[in-house]
Amino acid sequence: MPTETINAEASGTVTLGDLPVHRLGLGAMRLTGSAAFHLGTPSDRDRSLGVLRRAVELGVNHIDTAAFYFSALRSANELINAALAPYADHLVIATKVGPFRDWSGEWATAARPDQLRGHVEENLRQLGRDHLDLVYLRRMNQASIAEHFGALAELREAGLIRHLGISAVHPQHLTEALRIAPVVSVQNRYGLDAPYPEGQELLRMCGERGIAFVPYYTVAGEGGERGAAEARQDEEVLSVARAHGVSPAQVRIAWILHQGPHVLAIPGTGDPGHLAENVAAGALHLTADDLNRLNAVRAGNA
Repeated sequence: MPTETINAEASGTVTLGDLPVHRLGLGAMRLTGSAAFHLGTPSDRDRSLGVLRRAVELGVNHIDTAAFYFSALRSANELINAALAPYADHLVIATKVGPFRDWSGEWATAARPDQLRGHVEENLRQLGRDHLDLVYLRRMNQASIAEHFGALAELREAGLIRHLGISAVHPQHLTEALRIAPVVSVQNRYGLDAPYPEGQELLRMCGERGIAFVPYYTVAGEGGERGAAEARQDEEVLSVARAHGVSPAQVRIAWILHQGPHVLAIPGTGDPGHLAENVAAGALHLTADDLNRLNAVRAGNA
């Protein structure tokens, strides 16, 4: 399947609150280096800037980032600012707060509710924005997210944030957040290789409530946090890929997009070739037989 001529528009459109975005977006974490966060080799700056600009040329209008996406020499937010500012009106930048890292790159404890304003302002500064389109509260093992999400809701009322989302949550946290303020999207692990039962329930809940569901590590699977793509490829995935003349990663992305019209994909890459392949996956149509075989793969991984 040719890739360079396929635009992200082919993946369809979802509305995040009042912001329409193509269902195939870009995750910014891998722009900073060869592995997650401060591990591995820092990226080539010009190459990362080129990936961002090419993504927009290919119709990507939804980029997912965070202030804690940085390596020894690279910051995802700074790269986005340098490559894309002044931002096009149709471009949606989503970020997240909750976890944070100290100057050395080591993880600190989760932010307190009273620290979240400072973290939102840091994202504003790095991105060069006067407000943030979408901010996720990424849960850090709290039993309740009410106090943290309430703090972000206040920043939304103050005009620093346009829309709110939640990340790394269980179904009860979505119910909890909706009692406080509108939630336009939920970001959680979900994919063929991710045996997280809460993801299936959140997928259903979001569909019923008109909320976007944005899985992460859909390609990397269990290796995601270590920055390494899943080495093991199920034979069924390989078979479907061969039948369509595409890569296994494209099959995994397409499978995610087939889970419902409210589902988005944000595969991350710092490689221009992989970017084009990821965007092209938004146009890949899987047959009913393909989906049955792939669903069996996920059932086996659960």
